[in-house]
Amino acid sequence: MGVQLPRWVWIGAAALSCVAGIVNVIGFLGFQHQAITHLTGNTSLLAASLATGDWRAARHLFAAMAAFVAGAALGGLIVQDNTLRLGRRYGVALTIEALLLLLAVPLFQRGSVVGPACAALACGLQNAMATTFSGAVVRTTHVSGMFTDLGIMLGHALRGMPLARRRLGLCVLVISFFFAGSMLGALMFARFGYGALYLPAALTGVTGVGYVLYRQRQLRRGASA
Repeated sequence: MGVQLPRWVWIGAAALSCVAGIVNVIGFLGFQHQAITHLTGNTSLLAASLATGDWRAARHLFAAMAAFVAGAALGGLIVQDNTLRLGRRYGVALTIEALLLLLAVPLFQRGSVVGPACAALACGLQNAMATTFSGAVVRTTHVSGMFTDLGIMLGHALRGMPLARRRLGLCVLVISFFFAGSMLGALMFARFGYGALYLPAALTGVTGVGYVLYRQRQLRRGASA
């Protein structure tokens, strides 16, 4: 099935994938070298910490994972739908995400475990905004599914089956911007430390404002039609 998504969704997916890449790499490079959005790895680390009796690391990992889930729950509470369309309060969710990332900066700088928890909460909220539309699943905080889809499409192509070009484009878009965000985040962290998180906070805020403006323009067009 092809991916039928409006232009603003592609732009938002690119921007938010970049945001997630920046946030996640700062988690790796900074506080306790733990990922923010990579729950698969954090689940394994939590299990290893429990097995070895490292209760401090286990508490921190569990807090970050619980915060991500809480953020996703908050996203579900705000968006209240699984269909991607205008009017689903995406602007509110993006604004809250930007504020959480801003709050995380001083907490990270103080070495507080609440810092990565705030960042994880923001990323969980962001990921919950990615919704199902025409059978296409959009996720922006991790790329395992996108790489899996690429492999599936490669297998289909080798069998001579039709290539889902839009789905392929979406996968390449998310992976590329997540990778670019990770590189940018690493470079900025080396220079600005946790202040590098101000960039994803700004990107998220700009995306939210852009969405609100786009929505208002579409509503005006609908009213005048």
